[in-house]
Amino acid sequence: MKNIIIAVLLTAFTLTSAAQTAKPDGKAGADTTATVKATADTTSMLLDEAALEMADTTMIDAAAEGGAYTQLKTKFVEGGAGFMSLVALCLIIGLAFCIERIVYLTMSEIDAKKFMLALEEKLKTSGVEEAKTLCRNTRGPVASICYQGLLRIGAKDEEIERSVSSYASVQVGKMEKGCSWITLCIAMAPSLGFLGTVIGMVMAFDQIQAAGDISPTIVASGMKVALITTIFGIITALILQLFYNYILSKIDHLTAQMEESAITLMDTVSSVQKS
Repeated sequence: MKNIIIAVLLTAFTLTSAAQTAKPDGKAGADTTATVKATADTTSMLLDEAALEMADTTMIDAAAEGGAYTQLKTKFVEGGAGFMSLVALCLIIGLAFCIERIVYLTMSEIDAKKFMLALEEKLKTSGVEEAKTLCRNTRGPVASICYQGLLRIGAKDEEIERSVSSYASVQVGKMEKGCSWITLCIAMAPSLGFLGTVIGMVMAFDQIQAAGDISPTIVASGMKVALITTIFGIITALILQLFYNYILSKIDHLTAQMEESAITLMDTVSSVQKS
């Protein structure tokens, strides 16, 4: 852009000077024509340089925009298809289990306090059967353990409490289903990365042995490929660990809701039985 402005100003200044100094004879006209022609050539050269500079700038900007994805794809290919595919498979499987658990736990969450107030009102006004219907029509582990407690209403408090506690353990097991596979993927991803690093280093030493010389180029290329697998393995483990901790927090929240609801249920059942 700067070269274009300079070229325009130079052309205007030269044309103005030529017009002012032009004479009526043929020689002066020829000098003026030659001056204008030289100025036009110089302007054309400057415009060409400016166009090339703008094209280079555009190409650099375009490369910078897609740089992150391009570099990631390049490094993935450089790491080797074998071990990088295994690391990617761990990431895909782990994310699949994480998404499934998050959806399941999110669908299991309810407003436990509001539900227990409605259940207590049903027990006191409409009877046990209406309370059971409310539990059956409500999703989540809180409603499930309350339904199990209502099935044994009329029995001793110890028996009801034991039934609720046992079924709560079953619900916790359902909430933790698939978490072992997530931890397996978290452990395997960096292990596969380290294994790829070791094998890559062995291949680098084989190249050194075949070349018969410790060349920095050979060592650097082999070590780079070896370390890329470790980087991607650690990144995969970190991503899955974040999702896993989020899942554990939701399980803890639901477990606390079940414990609180079980205590409220026992108090409500005791009061109903006494009345």
